[in-house]
Amino acid sequence: MANGDNVARTGAIEALLVEQRRFPPPPEFREQARVKDRTPWEEAERDFQAFWAKHAEAELHWFRKWDQVLEWNAPWAKWFIGGQLNVCYNCVDRHAQSWRRTKAAIVWEGEPGDSRVLTYQDLHREVQRFANVLKSLGVQRGDRVSIYMGMVPELPIAMLACARIGAPHSVVFGGFSSDALRDRIQDAGAKLLITQDGAWRRGSIVPLKQLADRALAECPTVEKVVVLRRIGATAGAQMVEGRDFWWDELMADAAPTCPAEALDSEHPLYILYTSGTTGKPKGILHTTGGYLLGVHLTSKWVFDLKDEDYYWCTADIGWVTGHSYIVYGPLSNGATSVMYEGAPDWPEKDRYWQIVEKYRINVLYTSPTFIRTAMKWGTEWPAKHDLSSLRLLGTVGEPINPEAWMWYHEHIGHGRCPIVDTWWQTETGMIMITPLPGVVTTKPGSATIPFPGVQAEVVDEEGNPCPPNAGGFLVLTRPWPAMLRTFWGDPDRYVQTYWSRFPGRYFTGDGARKDEDGYFWITGRVDDVVNVAGHRLSNIEIESTLVAHPAVAEAAVIGRSDPVKGQAISAFVVLKAGFRPSEQLRDELREWVADKISPIARPSDIFFTADLPKTRSAKIMRRLLRDIAEGRVLGDTTTLTDPAVLEEIKRQYEETEQTG
Repeated sequence: MANGDNVARTGAIEALLVEQRRFPPPPEFREQARVKDRTPWEEAERDFQAFWAKHAEAELHWFRKWDQVLEWNAPWAKWFIGGQLNVCYNCVDRHAQSWRRTKAAIVWEGEPGDSRVLTYQDLHREVQRFANVLKSLGVQRGDRVSIYMGMVPELPIAMLACARIGAPHSVVFGGFSSDALRDRIQDAGAKLLITQDGAWRRGSIVPLKQLADRALAECPTVEKVVVLRRIGATAGAQMVEGRDFWWDELMADAAPTCPAEALDSEHPLYILYTSGTTGKPKGILHTTGGYLLGVHLTSKWVFDLKDEDYYWCTADIGWVTGHSYIVYGPLSNGATSVMYEGAPDWPEKDRYWQIVEKYRINVLYTSPTFIRTAMKWGTEWPAKHDLSSLRLLGTVGEPINPEAWMWYHEHIGHGRCPIVDTWWQTETGMIMITPLPGVVTTKPGSATIPFPGVQAEVVDEEGNPCPPNAGGFLVLTRPWPAMLRTFWGDPDRYVQTYWSRFPGRYFTGDGARKDEDGYFWITGRVDDVVNVAGHRLSNIEIESTLVAHPAVAEAAVIGRSDPVKGQAISAFVVLKAGFRPSEQLRDELREWVADKISPIARPSDIFFTADLPKTRSAKIMRRLLRDIAEGRVLGDTTTLTDPAVLEEIKRQYEETEQTG
């Protein structure tokens, strides 16, 4: 848009960007797709409980069928009441007892270049042995087990072993500090910790056991610790007599068989603490039957999984994406799930593309942040590799800007691969808004439409549905099987956080708009908005516009206090290779935003930086940029990939302030 005259106004968030490009499913893809038409949506709208029940019966193994599909007393849900099943049995045993027993379940690439393949038969053997290890150390049904590991096959083995015996697991991301680990262990009241001597990261050792020991000094509930040898003596791991045990030594003595427990459908499966929390961590609780159905069916349909596929989700299992779409979703489908231990730029910036070529990856699921970073590195890196095995691409983690979507489409998918841009959360457990690639025409930057059985709406501040293309608040208006049940130990906070703003509806915390075709465009967290002279503008839309400029690889936008406008827009920009910072480019970018969106969105400041502050899960830490802009003491920086990036931005910002 050339000016602000056509801006869609509501009391919520103003939606400014318009995207005209359309990509229908390629005919040859549609012909082979698992879902080829609108039947699933039609079935779900006729009777959403019958829809979920039909697939629960057809897709999962139950020891005992349920008596009631859903009990819904908002905001409290119970799914498949009276049903009994086991997540580990569904992910491992039933495949190990079929022709898939010799099929690769997990294909693992270590950062130094070592690799392993575990068939479903191998996984069955390892999981049963480790389940017996847990029992030998006193872990019983209902006991919580904390897991603090890198991306090694033993991590999913430990999770599946916990699920096998009914011990809820709490995976703590291996990039978290000892303080963060301590808080999560304390909140869960964990009885046992599983860790490793150290993990590889960009050729360096992350001393996980040393960090764990620091945390355990204040965690009296932990009775035993199991330690995997990954690095060896150089990790400097110290073992505490009577408390600490080596994984391999325990496994050598473990009995080979351990039957899977028949667990209630609502039995707790895991607790996962949301990232970026301040104060007391929020433990999201997911249960067994509904969660498994949600991740199973979305994996099968969204990724169009075929038995011959090599499927790779690049996330870390420490985040919900890894739980749902590296471990439980793909394995329940009998798929081959690829895992990679290290960084995408180690030893070179083509490591991901090298892995795609090496394993002939068919389905790639990664983050918009990585895609924008790859754009910055340049097309020469993917061009070195044969990516012709890819047939489907996916994105997850935050809204993807249209230009990054197009780069992914052209340089990674070479114009032939549908892209599934998925919206969901730790809290939802499963993908909620997404195209099904054999049916839905995609629009760059839009997550498109809700998954069959899911109901979403965009509402204004009073909770009324917004007209097409008006920005508002994204809510979910119907319970879904994989939904979180509560915060661990804090049900009042659960109600307050998600259900008090719009009673009877789940408030996602995200802004969105719905266009004239019913497609959803996520505009980011509602607290990630800039309020300029009464106009509430989405950071994501301004960032997307900056990245659409030929010189820009990445951008982060924040609002800083301004005595006249209320807030002014500060933009932090990473340039593509071959472009250099200059006053001329700074002015050009400011006018570019004004022209493409509206003069009200023109940034007051543009800072050129070599990188943006990001967590190891690839989220841009706008909160820390706001701290710099407002002259505040920096908040927690322990999850940053490279804290030095923040120091450089702070120095540059302060120099600009001094020079006026």
